[in-house]
Amino acid sequence: MIRPPIRATCRLRYTYPRFFGTGRLLLKDPRLQDFGRVLEDEYAKHSIVLAHGLLGFDELRLAGPVFPGLQYWRGITDALAKKGIDVIVAAVPPSGSIERRAERLCERVAQRANGKQVNIIAHSMGGLDARYMISRLRPTEFKVLSLTTVATPHHGSAFADYVFDRIGPSRIKVLYNVLGQFGFETGAFSQLTREYMQGTFNPKTPDVEDIKYYSYGASLEPSSLSIFGPSHKIIKRIEGGLNDGLVSVQSSQWGEYQGTLLGVSHLDLINWTNRLKWWIWSLTGGKKNFNAIAFYLDICDMLAKKNL
Repeated sequence: MIRPPIRATCRLRYTYPRFFGTGRLLLKDPRLQDFGRVLEDEYAKHSIVLAHGLLGFDELRLAGPVFPGLQYWRGITDALAKKGIDVIVAAVPPSGSIERRAERLCERVAQRANGKQVNIIAHSMGGLDARYMISRLRPTEFKVLSLTTVATPHHGSAFADYVFDRIGPSRIKVLYNVLGQFGFETGAFSQLTREYMQGTFNPKTPDVEDIKYYSYGASLEPSSLSIFGPSHKIIKRIEGGLNDGLVSVQSSQWGEYQGTLLGVSHLDLINWTNRLKWWIWSLTGGKKNFNAIAFYLDICDMLAKKNL
């Protein structure tokens, strides 16, 4: 059964992880017996699968072993692992179709999970791959307990609509041929339109009853120098709502909507924040209002508290 999106949004600001305690040793401290329940952060009891978005990857090594690799989940994978979480980073074809990406996602998780139960956290298009895998492929080598999507275009992207309208059908074919000659798959692009998502994908990809679905959205008011300025204006004009520069808050909502991250771009969500941008922002009195690592730790904490 497809769960309709929840339209309400809430203000979420993550600056630091929420530390309620200093460790499990506190549970044995007799001084706490008269003060009620001890509150402390918990982290996911089961493996966490990180599913990347369009044009994503697990790690790029542009200079071989000489320099550190570039991670899609910048600093996030290491932070979760340091908390004792078993993290599975699943690389899929960057611009392949949802079907192709979902098949590869299923293969990668099966190789690493070894029959375990997993929770999936997906950014952007990765959420569509995961939904297809859960609903249509029905993996048996592992058990999915939950899917948490972050700025996933569940109802399509107005920016994708705009790009296709501007390029036109005849030039799209030429562009696809050129990209194909360089080894790029092109199946993903047309599947991100609102027409495809709402008319084809969603009706054919229902939620699975015993799996929990959670989602987050993000909203940005870009500066004049932001790379998301043009796309933000296009989405705002067409959909008339809040967006992170690529995906609207409305489109991000699926299952139990957990809230909207304010002042956060689509790339901020995976910790690709430009340090120079924040430095310039601080000179004008602004403060960094989002910590991506704390955000993902908070998701893991939420899953643990729900016994997932």
